[in-house]
This record gives sequence, structure tokens and C-alpha cells, in this order.
Amino acid sequence: MKPFTKRPLPQIRLSCPLSLLAAVLLAGFITLLALWCQPNSFRGVALPCLVRMPVLILLNALPVGLLLLFFSFLFSNVFYGAALANLVVCGLSIVNRIKIEVRDEPLFPRDFALLKEAANAVSTYSIHYPLKAIAVVIAVTLALAALGLVFRHTPFPAPRLRGWPGRLLGAAASIGVLAILIVTAYRSDTPLYNLLTKSITVSNPYRLSTVFNETGFPFNFCYQFTTYTVDRPEGYSRSAAEGWDQGGQPADPPAVHVVMVMDEAFSDITDEDVFTYGPEDDPLPNLHALRQDGHCLSGHIVVPGFAGGTANTEFDVLTGMQSNALSATTTSAMRVVNRNLDSLIRLFREDGSYTTFFHPGDDWFYNRENVYRWLGAEETVFRDEMENIRFKGGGTWIADDYAAELIERGFQEAVSGGRTFFNYTTTIQNHMSYGLEKYGPDYVFPPLRAGVPLSEQAETLLKVYVEGARDADAMLGRLWRFFSEQDEPVVLVFFGDHLPYLGDNQLAYRELGLDVGPAEDGQMSLRSFETPYVIWANDAAARALDWQSAAASLDLPEDGVISACYLGAVLVELTGRSGESPWFDFLNRLRREAPVVQKNEYVSLDGAAFTEPDPELAADISKWRQWSFYKLQHKEIP
Repeated sequence: MKPFTKRPLPQIRLSCPLSLLAAVLLAGFITLLALWCQPNSFRGVALPCLVRMPVLILLNALPVGLLLLFFSFLFSNVFYGAALANLVVCGLSIVNRIKIEVRDEPLFPRDFALLKEAANAVSTYSIHYPLKAIAVVIAVTLALAALGLVFRHTPFPAPRLRGWPGRLLGAAASIGVLAILIVTAYRSDTPLYNLLTKSITVSNPYRLSTVFNETGFPFNFCYQFTTYTVDRPEGYSRSAAEGWDQGGQPADPPAVHVVMVMDEAFSDITDEDVFTYGPEDDPLPNLHALRQDGHCLSGHIVVPGFAGGTANTEFDVLTGMQSNALSATTTSAMRVVNRNLDSLIRLFREDGSYTTFFHPGDDWFYNRENVYRWLGAEETVFRDEMENIRFKGGGTWIADDYAAELIERGFQEAVSGGRTFFNYTTTIQNHMSYGLEKYGPDYVFPPLRAGVPLSEQAETLLKVYVEGARDADAMLGRLWRFFSEQDEPVVLVFFGDHLPYLGDNQLAYRELGLDVGPAEDGQMSLRSFETPYVIWANDAAARALDWQSAAASLDLPEDGVISACYLGAVLVELTGRSGESPWFDFLNRLRREAPVVQKNEYVSLDGAAFTEPDPELAADISKWRQWSFYKLQHKEIP
């Protein structure tokens, strides 16, 4: 009997051209499989998009192909390379699917810095794993690896490139090309990206999960490498920032309810001299009356954006950080939040308040559903959870009056449950655009009182906008009256998120002659970023806080103008919480040095504007930036 001998597997050597052809075909296959793994109908959504916009095939397959080449060079086998590329790309695609289904948020490259947080969070979600997709990906990976046992690569013709030198050189070149593409073809501010993507359209460009589903995971994952960045500040020291963040003593502040309303595009531009409104048709009678109340502080906040950037103002107010200082490029502050974060909401929650956020819009917009949980809100209420919604006229935006009703109801429920109420509401009624169709074809607008001739387009924009501002003011009046009648102590904060968008190239502002928008040198005046605010206490809150003394000790500038990032800190001090948070205490000290900080512009407490801070202020600004970076990137909050 002959002894058993193990027969080697038959091996087929592929030439370089055939290996390259195999790499192209395999990259295309893996790309399609990664798209199939997404949480959508592949035949109903992804495939039609690829057919209609074939450039998406290239943009999705390129990174897959280069990753495949990277592994192929390392292992000197195109099928081994394909097996690993398939495992990585489709594995990430499945993780992206799970994350979208659980949190309606795609997978971003920055998520890999949060693996610990992700592991801790898994137990808090009910996750339905796509077992079919997982099984298919594993099976394909094993099949490709098996093919690698049969098909081998022909050595490089050049002897010097055989062995590890050639492998490493090829792998490095593949990754190098991918890196170059990420900062050119996949970066939105480059000509190449604009050329490649000019034909790409999606059904909802503001919902990132929709964008990922309709245009492909590999393409969008690469795109996200250069978006929503947070720059590491010069001189940053994590240990120093940790030291700044220590301390703070538990306080026993008065138990006052706090309601903050950030009203969409709320402004007082109708107070400008160019308008001729009188007491009988004043669009903002409640704002003007409340400013005269003895329990009211008023002024303007300098917000981060002009004619847009609602979420950035929310971020600045609630965190005390500045959106404009996070990165040298424009960023969406809400999109850089991906972990529990110190905020005004969290501070009040730790003091025992029932913290809520109401927004009559979609929960996915600016990722608010997740961000407000990270900021410490116990309850969030969005449009899809609201009942008996009311609109203004034939409009599509939920009325401010309905938002006021939600706040009143939430307050009453909290009080009946023995809880102190903290609420932040972002309204939506006066969102652009300001066309006559906004309130329906039969809506009759009050006359616009402008003292200069206007074009028909500018007059329409202003007429529709002012009607929304009139309703915002009515909301303010309704809440003022409601809380005036309460025995419970309540502090109401009402402010605008940004000035309205009134036509291309600031059409209406130009025709009105207002100093708003870019000047000839491209710079924008601070007036372009100013929106009104009021902080008012009802009688019970005024007694609880010793209003006159507390308000006077704030040392607000005479004109009441402060950066939006200080508004939350002002509220912390006003409600007797000084000493609880080193962060907010620092902000209140910085506010007294420079009440306005807007990029490279500063305004002192006496109203003097300057661009070169003295060494002490410069050091504090640097500390502010470094501390913000620490909170966003490194601080761990259970």
C-alpha cells in the first residue's frame, strides 16, 4: 500500500495585465456588494441612481479599487487583496447600515476615535443585525480567499521590484493615490470635485442618511474625511485643559424654571429708520414693551452666521464654544458633536431640572436627535411626535403660535409632576423662502411701511418676512402673558438665530440702504450678525433671584451687545449658578474682557472695537480655544 501524500493545489499564474483586469472587475463587484448592504432598496434606489448618474460608479469604485490594490501588493495576490478589501469595505457598509437604522446617522471616519463610546452605547440600543448581508459578505470573503490559493501573481518583470521592495512600493503608491483623491476628487471645495459631482442630485441633500443611501457608502465615506473638521489649536495641551476643567462646587441655586426660545430669523430690522411703522401698526409691539419691563434685560447677540446657520447659533449659545473658531474652514458645529458634551442643558439637568428640547422640524436635520441627547436633554420632541399641528395660512412651516402652546403644555406637565422645567425651543415658521406662496395664494399681507422705493421682488421678500416676524413677536407676547400669570418662578429668554435671507446679493438690504452683508472689501459689519434678545423674569422669579442686584452684577455692556456664545453663561450667573462650572465661570470672566468676539474682531466692555487683543486677552482667547477642543475631542462624560 502506497503511503498517503498530500497533493498540492493546482496553481495558475496570472500575468500583470490579467491581474489588473481582475482587480478592476473585482473592485466593481465589491462596490456593488457594498451598495447592496445599505439600508435601502438596491434595485429601487441605488441602482437607478448609478444608471442615471454613472459618475457615481467611478466615485464609489475608485477607493475600493485602490484599497484592493493596496492589499494585493502587500500579499502579492489579487484575490487575497480582494478578500481583504471586501471584508473591510462591506464590513464598514454594514456598520453604516446599522448606525443609520439605529440612529439615522451614517458612519463617519471620525467615529473610529470613539470606539470606546460606541462599545458602551451598543447595550442602550435595540439592534437588529442584517444577518443575511453579514453571511453573504463572509461567504464572498472566504470564496475570494480560496481563489487566492489557486490564482497567483506573476512576478514583476523588473528584478528590483520583486519581493518586499516592490510590494511596499506598490502598496504605498496605492494608498498615496487614494489620499490625493480624498483631498481633491472627494473634497467639496476643489475644482475636480465640482467637475465630477455637478450632475449628482439627491432627493434630500440635507439628510445625510439619504445622501449616503442614494449616492453610495464608499463615495460618501471618503468625502467625510475632509468635512466637519475640528482644528487642533496652537499650543494645545490635554493635561492643561484637564486641569482647567477641574473644580466647581455644588451650589444651591433658586429653583426657577427656564424657557429659552430661539426664533427662526427673528430680528428687529423694522426698527431701522428707513421703516415708517407707527405705534398702531408696529410689527414688534411685544418686544418693545417687554424691553421696558423692570425685570427685563435686552440687547443683541452676535451670532456666527449671516442669513443662515441656525444650528451653529444653537451650538454657540448652549455650549459656550464658537462655531467659527472650530476650523479654518466653514463647518457645521452640530456635525462635529459625537459624544456627551458639557452644555447649559446638562448643567441645569445636574441641578435637577427636567431638560427638554422642542423643534417643529425633522429630527434628522443637523442630527439634532442625537446631538441634544449628547447635550443632556432628557426629552426631545420633533415634528413627527407632535399632534394636531397648526400652520399659518397655507404654509408648510409649523406656526410659532403652536410652538408656544407646546411650551406652555410642557411647563404645566413638569410643574404638575413636581419638576423644575428647562426648555430650549427652536422655532421654524419664519424660515425662508419669503415668497407670496408661503402663506397661501389668498393671504392678505399688511402694508409694508418702507420709506424708500423698492423693487417688486424686494417688497415681496420684506412683506412676507415681516409677517413672520410679527407672528414671532406675538409668540413672545403670548409667553410673556402666560408666565406673568404663573405663581412658579420663570425666566424667559427669547432671541433670533440669524438675520433673514432677503434675496441674492442682499437685495432687500441694499435697496433699504442698510449696512448688512459684505462690503466692497468682502468684510461684513457686525450688524450683519446681530439679532435681538430679551431675558425676562416673572415676579416670582424676580423675587427668587433678587433681580435688581443679580442683573446689575452681570456687568453687561451698556448697549447689551454680546456674542451668542456668552448668552448661556449670562443665564448661569443670573440664576445663581456661579461656581458650579469652571467653564461657564471662565466665559463670564472673558465676557467682561471682550463682550464680542467674532473671528478676528473684538469689542470691549466700553464699546470700543479692535482687532489686536492685548497679551492677557490673547492668552484667554487661546485658553478658550484649547479648552473647547478638549471638550469636543477628549473629555469623557458618562
